Amino acid sequence: MSDGKKTPVAIFVFKRPQHTARMLEALARNPELAELPLFIFCDGARREDEKAAVEATRSIVRDFAHPAKTVVERETNSGLAASIIEAVSNLCSNHGRVIVLEDDLVVSNGFLGFMLKALDRYENDPQVMQVSGHAFPVESFGDTDPVLFLPFISSWGWATWDRAWSAFDTKAEGWQALLLDRALARSFDIGGVYPYSAMLAAQMEGRIDSWAIRWNWSVFRSQGCVVYPPVSLVTNVGFDGSGTHRSANAKFEAQSVADAATITFLDPPSAPDREDERFRLVQASVKAMQGNPLKQFAKRLLWLYVRRRILKSPVRGN
Repeated sequence: MSDGKKTPVAIFVFKRPQHTARMLEALARNPELAELPLFIFCDGARREDEKAAVEATRSIVRDFAHPAKTVVERETNSGLAASIIEAVSNLCSNHGRVIVLEDDLVVSNGFLGFMLKALDRYENDPQVMQVSGHAFPVESFGDTDPVLFLPFISSWGWATWDRAWSAFDTKAEGWQALLLDRALARSFDIGGVYPYSAMLAAQMEGRIDSWAIRWNWSVFRSQGCVVYPPVSLVTNVGFDGSGTHRSANAKFEAQSVADAATITFLDPPSAPDREDERFRLVQASVKAMQGNPLKQFAKRLLWLYVRRRILKSPVRGN
């Protein structure tokens, strides 16, 4: 078993000083933080008009008191995807595992305790590829309920091990199968409730730049799962239009944070049970968070259009 005190915490910030301050203030309320190495990655400005906000964010990071803090200030802009892939790869290689946060996340004071317990508990279980601090809201779930094992990842406060991250495929090999196999695409889309297939196609066409959708595909292809708390230990406060992939959306801000001390840990099943009642409740929650059914239908039509166009392309799958 690894020593939880050596697990690095990696934080990615850019040009949102207020978000960064709020995130660090919440993280500091976790008593475990003082014993963990802290790495903060500050991306560079893309344009002249971003430099003031970038510098204000870095000032907050520099002033944050921590006994084992490493701050990386990039002169140029790498983008979130490249920054996370590089840093997580290096930290996993050097430390065996890592806990990851972005600047728009506010965590509970039980967040690190839960992450460290889960990292230790499932360290040698090849099926479990990620630990999530975020959970989708299900009214009947409480903080004395057991953890869940779900076949998709979360990017809102997470952790992984080197043995799992080594399966991360930046090229998303085999993604074209989603265009040809509708049952496979539906499975990847959590039973058709979230447009992961369309997102991966957009990634591979160069229309978005997402590490998370490629990581999700890597976990899916490996038939892995992610361990989730029954209640969320993370709130995303970035839906104010200030982030790279964010838009104003109050639905996600309604997420509550909780103390993790009473959460029950279980051994993972041989495979995530998609017929399990708890899975179905999460599935319904994800679907409800998509908003207007007409918009969901429009997204589905767009995916079908993209699928047809790619299939007709003479250079499919590049």
